[in-house]
Amino acid sequence: MRRALGAAIALAAMVLTMSGAQAKEASYRHYQLGKLTTPTPDPVSGGLLLLGGGDRNADAMKWFFAKAGHGHIVILRASQKGQIGEEFYHKLGGIQSAETFVFADRSAATDPKILASLKHADGIFIAGGDQARYVRFWRGTPVAEALDAHVAAGKPLAGTSAGLAMLGEKLYGAMDDGSITSAEALAEPFGPANTIEGDFLHLTLLKGIVTDTHFKERDRLGRLFAFVAKAQVGRPVDQPAMLGLGVDESASLAVEPDGVARIYATDPQGGAWLVDGAALRNLPVQGPLNASAISVTGIGAGSVVHLPQGRVDRPTFQRLYDVQAGQVRLSKDGERPLP
Repeated sequence: MRRALGAAIALAAMVLTMSGAQAKEASYRHYQLGKLTTPTPDPVSGGLLLLGGGDRNADAMKWFFAKAGHGHIVILRASQKGQIGEEFYHKLGGIQSAETFVFADRSAATDPKILASLKHADGIFIAGGDQARYVRFWRGTPVAEALDAHVAAGKPLAGTSAGLAMLGEKLYGAMDDGSITSAEALAEPFGPANTIEGDFLHLTLLKGIVTDTHFKERDRLGRLFAFVAKAQVGRPVDQPAMLGLGVDESASLAVEPDGVARIYATDPQGGAWLVDGAALRNLPVQGPLNASAISVTGIGAGSVVHLPQGRVDRPTFQRLYDVQAGQVRLSKDGERPLP
């Protein structure tokens, strides 16, 4: 009897151990290329790389890897597998390791292995996917704290597509598991489908900024107007207007630690769009968007942007837009002469 009871207890313990291991494994997947113990060859310095979600410009990635001292890169995502790590380590090269963690749920955000890798990382890259998962899995967790600490320590952070959407002071979370279009957002900018979230990351260089990606390719100017408008609801009057920053698929905006930022693009026409939110404050919260003289500045390969202030040297264009009953149009005499 005692022997049978002991065997049953041992079997139960083994089942519990296996269940715990399986649960832990199910909470994330891990992919690794390179050796994590090799020294970082070069000095590490801060910076942000804001990618628009399309093909990655090789020079932009070399800039990011150089900021990371050509050392150890950690990639975070919540879908797919380790493809970006393969791209970084084998195709682009010049780094010591690429680790990818694919999150399946929120419990992984307290996993000691992930947190140790984030602390060890010379550079962190947030991949594309579904930003609603990032909000649900990471906000208010040690992972979010680790990302803030990484940047505060003077290390580079990059984000593409949904990964870029997470970086501003306020963000579009796509919390209804959809992706709102410009027409939908303009029709009901303060409605429940325009899910603007806050208190995720706290990056000084993106304070007061809402980001968007796949910008001109998916006609997202109208929805960025709506994002900025809703993000400013309840904003104290003594704080400056928020800015919207949209990045085209072919472009990346590389931000130095002092806030000076420049475009890298795979397409000569690729760039970024800066929306001044001054005309998008204190709007009626019922019905479609109505606003006049919204200032939009184009950022190209020859431009220099100063963040978080939003000043642009050598812009590609300066325009004023009106929105009437949710319809965007160029204001009369809206194409302004360049300085």
